[in-house]
Amino acid sequence: MGALGQIGTELVAELQQRYGGGKVLAIDIRESSGGFRGSFERLDVLDRESLGRLVKEYDVGTIYHLAAILSASGEKKPELAWRVNVDGLCNVLDVAREHGVKRVFHPSSIAVFGPETPRENTPEHTVLRPRTIHGVSKVVGELLGLYYFEKWGVDVRGIRFPGVISSEAPPGGGTTDYTVEMFYAAVRGEHYTCFLREDSRLPMIYMPDCLKFMRLLMDASSDRLV
Repeated sequence: MGALGQIGTELVAELQQRYGGGKVLAIDIRESSGGFRGSFERLDVLDRESLGRLVKEYDVGTIYHLAAILSASGEKKPELAWRVNVDGLCNVLDVAREHGVKRVFHPSSIAVFGPETPRENTPEHTVLRPRTIHGVSKVVGELLGLYYFEKWGVDVRGIRFPGVISSEAPPGGGTTDYTVEMFYAAVRGEHYTCFLREDSRLPMIYMPDCLKFMRLLMDASSDRLV
């Protein structure tokens, strides 16, 4: 899900390289331009019936659910952000439960934190009081993953990602999009004005590391996870 997004574009390519193009189904709400070697299906994550049909038809064993409305875009359309980020996740989890999908990856975000969260050596379990609908939806998403695991045994895994820096696909409406936009502006020889103060510091992750940690998490046996 979200195969044409910033992370999905590179994740699909890596999964196809590891498992073969025929064993990876790429799904997105947008039409593909033909960059996938394997199967591609256009689907809205809010269409639960069609999602279930695809999972059954392709005998899906693992779902990487990356479809989401990010922070900046979510503040413009909070109702849409809730539907996609929360209702869409519920659809994925319900379909996974009903069709026996082995594992689901659903990324969380440092957007779950807020001003009250300790900024240095932030604990795993700490104050989660976000100030964006994206952050609120990610807190709900973490709790939903835990609920579906404890109640029905759906193996849901996720990582709280910071801003992601990549070059293959543009970011999709997050508050840290500027980190990529300034590089694109430099390549075009253009001037870029960033809205942050010069002394601002924010955590970022480079796409190869992002994919590496997703791979390590999803490959880990269940008994190694806490």
